[in-house]
Amino acid sequence: MLTELSTNEIVVGAKQVKRAVEAGTARRVFLASDADPRVVDPIAAACGEKGLPTETGFSMKELGKACQIAVGAAVAAILA
Repeated sequence: MLTELSTNEIVVGAKQVKRAVEAGTARRVFLASDADPRVVDPIAAACGEKGLPTETGFSMKELGKACQIAVGAAVAAILA
């Protein structure tokens, strides 16, 4: 599941992902389970409104590593 992040075009970070969800360019959104709810909850709600699938169950550290960045990531999205 997380391996898809290294083989597709992605965006990382709350602002970038929210923008992609609102623009309709996000295909799937990944939410870290240990991220601040104030960051991930609005994105999860936007995904629900748009009918976008979300994936959870991994840490910010795991998500950051999957996105090939040196820090943890709260959210990431695969673009359509």
